[in-house]
Amino acid sequence: MDQPGTLVLIMAVAVLAPLLAYAVGRWLAVPLVIFEILLGILLGPDVLGWARTGQVIDVLSQLGLAMLIFLAGYEVEFDRIKGDTLTRSVWAWLIALVLGLAAGVLLSGGGFDKGLYVGTALTSTALGAILPVLRDAGQLRTRFGSVMMAMGSVGEFGPIIAMALLLSGRAPARSAAVLVAFAVLTAGAVFWALRPKPPWFSRVIGKTLHSSAQFAVRLVMLVLVAMLALSAVLGLDILLGAFAAGLITRLVLQGAAPESSATVLSKVEAMGFGFLVPLFFVVTGIEFDLDALLRGGKELLLLPVFLLLFLVVRGLPMWLLAPRDLGRRDRSALVLFGSTALPLVVAITTMGVQAGKVTAGEAAALVGAGMLSVLLFPLAGLRLLAGAGEEGGARAGGRGADRVNGGDAW
Repeated sequence: MDQPGTLVLIMAVAVLAPLLAYAVGRWLAVPLVIFEILLGILLGPDVLGWARTGQVIDVLSQLGLAMLIFLAGYEVEFDRIKGDTLTRSVWAWLIALVLGLAAGVLLSGGGFDKGLYVGTALTSTALGAILPVLRDAGQLRTRFGSVMMAMGSVGEFGPIIAMALLLSGRAPARSAAVLVAFAVLTAGAVFWALRPKPPWFSRVIGKTLHSSAQFAVRLVMLVLVAMLALSAVLGLDILLGAFAAGLITRLVLQGAAPESSATVLSKVEAMGFGFLVPLFFVVTGIEFDLDALLRGGKELLLLPVFLLLFLVVRGLPMWLLAPRDLGRRDRSALVLFGSTALPLVVAITTMGVQAGKVTAGEAAALVGAGMLSVLLFPLAGLRLLAGAGEEGGARAGGRGADRVNGGDAW
């Protein structure tokens, strides 16, 4: 099918997916992205063969991935994740990187280049995919939500940095110099974002918030495109620019127009989750190489291995370094949510296949494991959090009863 026809099918799937999620949600809370990906696989060349991607749809898909990472960066609240929690998150990711590289090299039979791609993919966390789940479940503003945001932010940002340093094809010293240059320019943007804005700035945002001018939304898109362009000029992955753009945008809006920032974010989210982000996930399904996964016994066996490695490589360090005030169920839920990976796995495996370091079957196994992680891990994590809440309520109720009855529990 031609590009316009494929785009119509993609948007039809984007409309159908929430309806299916709503219908199934009466019995089982399945993340929306699962329906988008599965329906994309159904449309793709390995099943019905109704949809094939091309240059225009690939560009839109990349913008969808950038928007997903941008929104994840916007959600990061430094006042909630700083200090000991952030330190633990960084160490947990660094340990995961060592474990991931070791596992990747072993699985590749000692091939270090392939091990770099596999190992880096195993350390990622799909922050942009799990934050909406936590928000819908009312967990984002809890202590667990704060810890998960810290762990997930490092799990999103760390692999992007690793991609720039280890997978760029440049010498490490040059890659580091480029990253320093990017950091300096980003710091300049942050400095501008933190500076007090003139009174007219807030007035213009408020006056155009519900008009055709939409100054704030256009400014947000300018920041995003500018950071993507800066990444491209420096030869870095655009996801680094997207994440930085989210951080900068939050500082700009909250500093200039805190009363309007929630409304502006809702408009940007409508653009992202209403069009670009579902397009990325549907295209991920369309381009998923199901044939390469099914025709080879080795690749199919690798899928559960990778799924387990997500839990071991990414989850185990999080369990060990989680703040001590989290209970056992919260720690287990942290492992499950933190081991949920997909967007960066798609990006990293695509780079590996293009570089000739990862085969199509191996990439399909990794991406397939990422899909299963998005399907299984958040569901199990939500059940654990619900159980932890019920246990906490029961304990509180028991203490209250003891106090009323004059018991010794207090």
